[in-house]
Amino acid sequence: MSEIRFDRLHNKYVIIAPERQHRPNLPKRERVQTPKKCPFCEGNEVLTPPEIFALRENAANTKGWHTRVVPNLYKAVQIETQTSSVREGFFESVSGFGAHEVIIDSPCHSCTMTELGSEGIEKWLRTMIVRINDLQKDKRLVSLQLFKNSGKAAGATQEHPHSQVIALPIVPMKQLEFLQRNAEYYHLHGRGIVEDVVYNEKMARTRVVAENDIFVAYAPYASFFAFEIIIAPTKVLSSLSQCSREELKTLSLLLEDVFAKLEVQLDIFDFNIAFYMAPLNENFENEAYMRDIEQNFTFYIRIMPRIYTLGGFELPTEMAMNSVAPEMAAKLLREAKL
Repeated sequence: MSEIRFDRLHNKYVIIAPERQHRPNLPKRERVQTPKKCPFCEGNEVLTPPEIFALRENAANTKGWHTRVVPNLYKAVQIETQTSSVREGFFESVSGFGAHEVIIDSPCHSCTMTELGSEGIEKWLRTMIVRINDLQKDKRLVSLQLFKNSGKAAGATQEHPHSQVIALPIVPMKQLEFLQRNAEYYHLHGRGIVEDVVYNEKMARTRVVAENDIFVAYAPYASFFAFEIIIAPTKVLSSLSQCSREELKTLSLLLEDVFAKLEVQLDIFDFNIAFYMAPLNENFENEAYMRDIEQNFTFYIRIMPRIYTLGGFELPTEMAMNSVAPEMAAKLLREAKL
């Protein structure tokens, strides 16, 4: 029987409709072949702009790296642009200032997250932390988005595993709205929203997929996507960059485990990953929420399999129709034989 559930974290309604599971199966994603001229492959470093950062032990822009960070060739925003704002009567805009970078996750062209292994995932996360810390030094940059698109259904335009970093001088409205809701919740309860969601998911148990001493992976109560997974720390950490080296290793092991379970159920699948973190710096938009940010904001990672296409209902209403109940998804993933 279907239910309309409320997603307290993202402030949305979701229709959980298991009856829709009987729709035709979607074709599975095929493993890609390595092309000769992939700009992200090892040996083709000349095909990208000079690297901003790399995990390597040798000279820059040569072979022998574990991860590389380069400017996005098709930048949405540019760090070289001067910051300015314009008002034309009712309309206003700011210049396209910001940072837009590509993290090349690995030299391996066709590796899945599971094939990267926990060591490869840890290197990927370490690279992200380096970029967070570096971009945070520029006080003009206020918010930072870390995300990964994998597969055409997830919006990826390059097959080689990669992630993106976009840092902006403004706070996106959806994030600003969450900062306000989270601050109000904290002042009322003494805890942040994510902290309470994690606690209640651990107590309920039915949607927990995997966990360790520091992190828990669960299928959220009002999952927007079928087999959606959220990974969050069980203590307050406002950003990925606050993880210690040991915590990062623990997170990498959990990510490897979660993706292995997902691949058992979904095979090779398209997905998005998004990191939800506290703002980089303070400005007039978020200053009211930054005083207690270290006490009330808990970062989390959202894994969104794209096995169904959003349609005419989801886009205008911002409500999803999820045909796999999160309790069932969690059960299938917990019982996956690796």
